[in-house]
Amino acid sequence: MTPVREFLLFQLYGALASWGEIAVGERRGSWSRPSKSAVIGLVAAALGIERNDGERQGALAAGYGFAVRVDSPGVPLRDYHTVQTAREVDIRKLRNEDARPLTRKRELSVDNPMTILSQREYYADALYTVALWARTSAPVTLSDLRDALRRPRFVLYLGRKSCPPSLPLAPEVIAAEHLLAALTTYRPPALPDVDLVRTLNRRRHPVLLAWEDAVVPEEVVKSLHVERRRDQPGDRQRWHFAEREEQVAILR
Repeated sequence: MTPVREFLLFQLYGALASWGEIAVGERRGSWSRPSKSAVIGLVAAALGIERNDGERQGALAAGYGFAVRVDSPGVPLRDYHTVQTAREVDIRKLRNEDARPLTRKRELSVDNPMTILSQREYYADALYTVALWARTSAPVTLSDLRDALRRPRFVLYLGRKSCPPSLPLAPEVIAAEHLLAALTTYRPPALPDVDLVRTLNRRRHPVLLAWEDAVVPEEVVKSLHVERRRDQPGDRQRWHFAEREEQVAILR
């Protein structure tokens, strides 16, 4: 008999969302689906865990497996920004004065900050279903995570503070034989007279599923390939992330 596992499932939908990939120079790109670091950060905010609480942040990142189903990929959007920042000579001076991580507030405390151009990427009208499951080191039960997502301590956002969720997350704990069975069972509350998935996925994009750990039997869904993503949270204050592997499949 196949053992039953519990999964925490919730939806992420926003008018805009941005899942930051590796940032280089003035371009701030976005993954096409939520990163594990973004979701763990969202859960930490719901629990009221501060970013500088490295021990509890690390326990959350290591304690749960992660999967995401892309129900609707959304539309890519690039935004143009002008950003104030300190000059290199001032940044070196600030770092010499104090070994702490350089914050945005300290950067702008210098005289005559410079202005740079910045391009930031978003996805509009994207819909995702996220799944988490507890590993042996999980610091909090899935039921406690569900309750925190229903009544978050801190404001939740989809990758950037300018991207609040546009629908309730509708978290539910579902017991199932495997991840796909849990995803099939999950039914978030529908909008009146609107099938959200059909409305958003007008072009009938393939539905992508990405997951880590052995939670999907090969006879149920066979992965197309393995992706390596640098989104395993390390040091939140210094923005350090480690690599992890996840399976990727197309459901339809």
